[in-house]
Amino acid sequence: MQINKTDIIDKLRQDILGWEGYKPPVTGARSLIGLGPLETAFPNGVFPLAAVHELVCGSSEQAAAGGGLVTGILSVLLQRGGICVWIGRARRLFAPALTVFGVAPHKVIFISLSKDKDALWVMEEALKCSGLKAVVCEVHELNFKQSQRLQLAVEQSRVTGFVLRNAADKLGSTACAARWRVKSLPSANLGDLPGLGFFRWQVELLKVRNGQPCKWILEWQDGHFVPAAQILLNEERQAG
Repeated sequence: MQINKTDIIDKLRQDILGWEGYKPPVTGARSLIGLGPLETAFPNGVFPLAAVHELVCGSSEQAAAGGGLVTGILSVLLQRGGICVWIGRARRLFAPALTVFGVAPHKVIFISLSKDKDALWVMEEALKCSGLKAVVCEVHELNFKQSQRLQLAVEQSRVTGFVLRNAADKLGSTACAARWRVKSLPSANLGDLPGLGFFRWQVELLKVRNGQPCKWILEWQDGHFVPAAQILLNEERQAG
């Protein structure tokens, strides 16, 4: 029986995507992370777990916005138990604030390190621990070799990693599965209701392996992400 070369190549591609965290979705299953249409930018339409995500931040405001998006994702990952390691700088993160996104502070191990070299070493070691759900690390710089070590670690342990890079002017190639940029936006008008609206971000998927970069606006409502595609469309029309 002659083997079809096209079938072999397709099977190899699917195997590689699976190793990189892009597992095909179960028919009829609900989206795991809840990013809505934004998840369609990834292969198989699934947010890649067991992979390293890079979030670039050009300012302290963007760093806070990126941290908010990551915390929302963590709230989904930690729903079935497990803990997370968060490696920060100068202890800027206010742990009780995580409860806004449904993350209990006692489920997060906080480590404060000021040097990138130390932070990346701790992240790599933590990513090797299969007992963790996720690892978050704040650094200034990340080169290809360092990112490759992180990606190799998660391919063995199946832990999900997030790197918050607070130096957007020094971007180079990395082995991370995806590169994001998140900006905070004013909350939407709630009509006649007083007070502030829902948390709102402009989320850009700058690079994604075997996927399609895109840009969206997300809100955090009732414990999950809600895409606001029509809002983004209207704003772009007004700007034009």
